[in-house]
Amino acid sequence: MKIPFADLPAQYRSLKHPIDEAIGKVLGTGQYIQGDAVRDFESAFASAHGAAHCVATGSGTDALHIALWAMGVGNGDAVVTVPFTFIATVEAILLTGARPVFTDIDPVTFTMDPWKLAGVLKRTPGVKAVLPVHLYGQPAPIEEIVSVSGAHGASVVEDAAQAHLAKSGEVCVGNFGRAGTFSFYPAKNLGAFGEAGAVTTGDPDLASAMRRLRDHGQAGKYRHAGWGHNYRMDSIQGAVLGVKLRRLGEWTARRREMAAMYTERLAGLDGLTPPAQRPGATHVYHLYVVRCRRRDELQKYLSGRGISTALHYPVPLHLQEGLGFLGYREGDFPVSESAAKECLALPLYPEMSTDQVAFLLETVRGFFGS
Repeated sequence: MKIPFADLPAQYRSLKHPIDEAIGKVLGTGQYIQGDAVRDFESAFASAHGAAHCVATGSGTDALHIALWAMGVGNGDAVVTVPFTFIATVEAILLTGARPVFTDIDPVTFTMDPWKLAGVLKRTPGVKAVLPVHLYGQPAPIEEIVSVSGAHGASVVEDAAQAHLAKSGEVCVGNFGRAGTFSFYPAKNLGAFGEAGAVTTGDPDLASAMRRLRDHGQAGKYRHAGWGHNYRMDSIQGAVLGVKLRRLGEWTARRREMAAMYTERLAGLDGLTPPAQRPGATHVYHLYVVRCRRRDELQKYLSGRGISTALHYPVPLHLQEGLGFLGYREGDFPVSESAAKECLALPLYPEMSTDQVAFLLETVRGFFGS
């Protein structure tokens, strides 16, 4: 049996008629950039997350950059984040001219450790912002992070690229810091038909600044209050996301149901640790990531039986060649380095059949001789 890591064509087939209709409507209006489809999506996404404002962008990286840019992060500033994430988190910091500073992660949740963050903030001058990552759909301990950051005069921008509808307590992520950024890369829980992103915020002035920055600094047609960049969302992406957003709650519930099933069947295997959900948080399982001391062997075993898996992330950012100028070295962030050697993402998406789920779980158990 073949199990792909994701099955985007299957998702499209389930929504083919409304998606085709929404795209056709955009094509008929001639509003191909921003326009009504994007404005309608911004309103719906903000409502779904309980946010006051949503600013749509061309990608998740765009969202990260304009959030920091609009907050005034720039040359001479430092921004603290984690090394166990996709490089876009750090690229956004570098694009502002600020200096990325790393702090290590919690070994259970893989998210920013507030206690370690406090130590970094105490010994690092010029920190203007903290950028925690809600990794794999797991909310970071965001209340503690905001508290620790605020005590040192730093604002928080939440990287929620993988955490649509995830909650800490009863509040969706993206509402705790000054801004929350989201990615709609096709394979995300809410994915576009290409690149797209968004920022949520409760600050109307910050929202206005980001709207100007994403559109060449325009406050009105050919009226440039400052300079910006082209970070606008295509109308077709707004239309597609608007259709998919109506199903996001259902898809999220299915992911959580499947994750509970995975965890129950994989619990107790010697050498494998299923993901844990932080107490008081709602994990949305963009990725179901296990820890395995024999990770590479397990991945090869599954591949040989038609099951695709993925590594998120095999090389932590402080050890990436392209970021060597930051001056970090092996051993600086041991928890991130250990996770990079042991983490394996198993296929988990709403379109998986009951037979596929059963085959996956039995195959994993078979590797451990269970």
